Amino acid sequence: MLRLLPDKRGPLEVLCLGAHSDDLEIGCGGTVLELLSRDSPVNVTWVVLSGIGPRDEEARASAARFLGKARRQSIHVGKFRDGYFPSQHGQIKDYFEQLKRQVAPDIIFTHVRDDLHQDHRVVAELTWNTFRNHLIFEYEIPKYDGGLGSPNAFMPVSRATGRRKVRLLMQAFASQRSKRWFTDDTFLAMLRIRGIECNAPSGLAEGFYVRKFII
Repeated sequence: MLRLLPDKRGPLEVLCLGAHSDDLEIGCGGTVLELLSRDSPVNVTWVVLSGIGPRDEEARASAARFLGKARRQSIHVGKFRDGYFPSQHGQIKDYFEQLKRQVAPDIIFTHVRDDLHQDHRVVAELTWNTFRNHLIFEYEIPKYDGGLGSPNAFMPVSRATGRRKVRLLMQAFASQRSKRWFTDDTFLAMLRIRGIECNAPSGLAEGFYVRKFII
């Protein structure tokens, strides 16, 4: 098994970037829970670009639950307008540049670059534009538009972790429960499919896309 950063001294620094208040939990929540369950210390910077009103409160409460075992957690929720990221590109770019001066991540989780949602694509583009010498894992979000592909990296998760991810998601985002796709079986199905593809011992996994990997 290839271990991430085997010679790393001190805590693992993880940066999680999401456009909307539930994206990180859906895309890499199981992976974050799995990393935090291990013996090595992990610091997490959790950034949600769009969270206004109830969605701000949901984002912060959910992040606190997912990051409960982090050595250090830093949660940021921006106020960019949902659905309008391309027209706010300059302001979001400034936000990323400010963030770059505050964190030095070992690993970054962000949206997949070819995502069909315009907000997700902007976040992915600016992640690569801003953090140019980092290990970046692009996560996927199931949606009406489709667009799911074939990941080339996987994080197997235990059944307990998979169930916890789904339970926390359903508990945290009351504002999304009216959406027909926002159901526990959607998220369990994604975990199961990716678990099959990487032959995960538990049968569950999250899939990622890695564009550059230096050995």
